[in-house]
Amino acid sequence: MLNNIVTYCKNSYDELAHKTTWPTRQELTHSAIIVLVASLVLALLVAGIDWVFRTLMELIYSV
Repeated sequence: MLNNIVTYCKNSYDELAHKTTWPTRQELTHSAIIVLVASLVLALLVAGIDWVFRTLMELIYSV
C-alpha cells in the first residue's frame, strides 16, 4: 500500500516537472484578455436582458 502511494507521488512529480507544458507569459496574457472580454460581454448581455424585462414588467403593472 505504501509502495503504491510513493510510486503515485513520484509519477505525479515527474509528470508535473518534466511532461507538463506551461503557457508562456504572452499566451497567458492573451487568454486572460479573452476571458475578461467574454465576461464583460456576458455581463452587458445579462444587464440588457434585465433592463428589457424590468421595462416590460413596469409597463404591465402600470396598466
